[in-house]
Amino acid sequence: MPINKIHQTKRGKAAIAAVLAAFVGTAGVAFTPDTPPPAVVLATDNLIKPWEGLVLESHWDRFAKIYDIGYGETRINGKPVPPGIKITKEQAESMLKRRVYDDYYKPILKCAPNLKNAPISVQASAISGAYNFGVGGWCGSGMARKVQAGDWRAACEAQTAWNKAGGQVVGGLVKRREMGDAQRIGEAELCVSGLPS
Repeated sequence: MPINKIHQTKRGKAAIAAVLAAFVGTAGVAFTPDTPPPAVVLATDNLIKPWEGLVLESHWDRFAKIYDIGYGETRINGKPVPPGIKITKEQAESMLKRRVYDDYYKPILKCAPNLKNAPISVQASAISGAYNFGVGGWCGSGMARKVQAGDWRAACEAQTAWNKAGGQVVGGLVKRREMGDAQRIGEAELCVSGLPS
């Protein structure tokens, strides 16, 4: 369960409102990796990009003990990211959109079909969690079980359990999973900011 108190914030509500405003009038649009649904945009723009950061040359992730590139990509064309490669920001953006839609959003909807009925903020937080700690981990998580039960608030708080690396609680993961920091929205913060008050 959370270490800190989880509550709605103005910045969380503003992020949700901005994404929803961008999608006004898009009813009936078929979503694809190039035109992803609002939850994917909310997750990528407000949770994944700020927490992952952008790296245009592959670098060693000391926690995961692998190379990554772009916005935390660990695989390119199905293979682990090798050392010494470079990409452009446009390539990083394209890779992120496609991977989040195809490799995270669609699979977590399969293991927790009730996610499609959840508020956009719950969906975005789930997508961000799956991106960070994997689809398999997310599908077996307390958040997935709470989503299936339709208990949105409990789902938001359940994901905060994923705050460890190497068996130790990591301050940066606590911030990412919970209330964020001065520059970045936390997953639980965004998640509950989209729930009725």
